[in-house]
Amino acid sequence: MFQTVIGALNQGFLVTLKLFAITLAGAIPLGLVVSFGSMSRIAPLRYLTKTVVWIIRGTPLMLQLIIIFYIPGYILPGGSPWRGEAGRFTASAIAFIINYACYFSEIYRGGIQGVPAGQQEAGQVLGMTKSQIFFKVTLLQMIKRIIPPMSNEIITLVKDTSIARIISMQEVIWAGYAFLKGSHGYSGLQWPLFFTGVYYLVFNGVLTLLFGWLEKKMDYFKS
Repeated sequence: MFQTVIGALNQGFLVTLKLFAITLAGAIPLGLVVSFGSMSRIAPLRYLTKTVVWIIRGTPLMLQLIIIFYIPGYILPGGSPWRGEAGRFTASAIAFIINYACYFSEIYRGGIQGVPAGQQEAGQVLGMTKSQIFFKVTLLQMIKRIIPPMSNEIITLVKDTSIARIISMQEVIWAGYAFLKGSHGYSGLQWPLFFTGVYYLVFNGVLTLLFGWLEKKMDYFKS
């Protein structure tokens, strides 16, 4: 029995890891783009971006996931594009990327605006282009400033992946709950569901150590 449970939880955790990795791969660059929109000198673009960020940050991720998964089936002539487990995963990834990109964008914006303007002016005096100033001066110092808040959001993302079970995506919580309701020939088993917490604790522990190491590596950027 134990081997059956662990095998199912491992399989569910792999789905959790995949959703986590794809969310980061999409949300980190998209969040930077969104932050540029929030700081744009073009007023309509700036207000539009800030409105979208406000809506996404002001509504539950669970609700956003339900909308992305179910609404297309009502409005598209061919029905829902999210079919099978692959469709559930794609819908979840899209919802998570959009949600976390908006949160990351505010962290980026704060980090960029927190870099002293005098350092950018010094770069101009040295004859650096705007792109050189951004990548060699602003971006590197922004990274140091945003590591603590970004690490908090990323650790929260690990736990938020459990929300995907609302559309029956078979992540680790879903795998643990399946033994409670009668999966794999077992019914009423409660410990597999609680044991999923070990997976989250270990993974978040690894991430905590990684971000701690990264903060130390960035110590050479002093404010």
